[in-house]
Amino acid sequence: MSDRVPLRTSLALAAAASARWASRTAGRGKGSMIGGLVAEKIDPQIMTRLAAGKRTALITGTNGKSTTTRMTAAALAELGEVATQADGANMDAGIIATLSLQRSAPICALEVDELHVPHVADATDPEVVVMLNLSRDQLDRVGEINMIERALRAGIARHPDTIVVANCDDVLVTSAAFDAPKVVWVAAGSSWVGDSVSCPRTGEPIARATADSGDGPSIPPGGIDWYSTGDENFRRPTPDWWVDDDNIYGPDGFIAPMTLAVPGRANRGNAAQAVAAAVAMGADPAEAVAAVQTVGEVAGRYGIHQVGNHSVRTLLAKNPAGWQEALSMIDHDADGLVIAVNGQVPDGEDLSWLWDVRFEAFETMAVVAAGERAADLSVRLLYAGAEHTTIADPMKAIASCPPGRVEVLANYTAFRDLGTAMERVREERK
Repeated sequence: MSDRVPLRTSLALAAAASARWASRTAGRGKGSMIGGLVAEKIDPQIMTRLAAGKRTALITGTNGKSTTTRMTAAALAELGEVATQADGANMDAGIIATLSLQRSAPICALEVDELHVPHVADATDPEVVVMLNLSRDQLDRVGEINMIERALRAGIARHPDTIVVANCDDVLVTSAAFDAPKVVWVAAGSSWVGDSVSCPRTGEPIARATADSGDGPSIPPGGIDWYSTGDENFRRPTPDWWVDDDNIYGPDGFIAPMTLAVPGRANRGNAAQAVAAAVAMGADPAEAVAAVQTVGEVAGRYGIHQVGNHSVRTLLAKNPAGWQEALSMIDHDADGLVIAVNGQVPDGEDLSWLWDVRFEAFETMAVVAAGERAADLSVRLLYAGAEHTTIADPMKAIASCPPGRVEVLANYTAFRDLGTAMERVREERK
């Protein structure tokens, strides 16, 4: 992109730089978000102007955005410098900050909150949009998930030249992408089906059948076939890419072993979508697969931290679908398990979703309930029959566990605050 921008944009960038400096000087953080907010106030068109001329991939979905964005950026790196968020700031201010701080990069891999995708796509004219999954999340902010699906469908329709990389195992994602002229379908998996029991197009039930075996891409081994009982044409598309426990499979007979540095079946699906997106933008498939395998800790997720005599592994989950996947990653041989739940605005203040999470899995493992909403979690664990204690402070909850390995599963602000607390302890011991 040319460095020549309108005067208003130049003023906005200068003001953003000043705001970042003031934030850092005051000890209030890196200042990227405040810089983006200031820039947008001065020049409401700044996102469009900064994105002009760049080859952009937008990555969205309810869960897995940060990890998939990091993987996509890694896979695109062979094509040139890639602008991407380091901290998962996926709303307008964060996106503007990323574009303003990495202006020389010809390629972007941008994580985008699902509510913001339509207007961010209008501003950035993306070459690729990656759609991971859609499920219930923060009802007091997001609203009903079918409304999001319809908004995404309308947003995609405004960009017929954009390649949509879509998870064909997710009914709502498939509906949003179904009418797009250019779609790359990926069988990325969907273990949570509680928000897609009915067809988003007809309201009739979705029927599902498990394939125990198969050698073709229409239903990969272990895959789920689905179709709308109200519209025979709306059914699971044939995937172009899919994964199993060992390999990734793609067009033209492409097969490659894939061993990831991050855990969980869902992350294998995320990696497949990242590879598919990079290949759609011109990356070599084998090099893209090699690149996604290098992605490890993502903004603290999956990180291991030494806290006193405890080796603490941190996992993030924000909604029923994410909790179900995160619970499957818990090591039941660990010496302790802390589950921390807050109910602040970024988490969603409505915690009724706790009753959709299968905490019954911990009937044989002692749990410490922590976080600002530890009492709510304790009630849920009581009904799940899970043996537990309640200690609201997550650091004290970790300290209460036997020495050794501790798994910590937390929602958004609990995860963020715990990371800050652990960093403070490390600094004090230096």
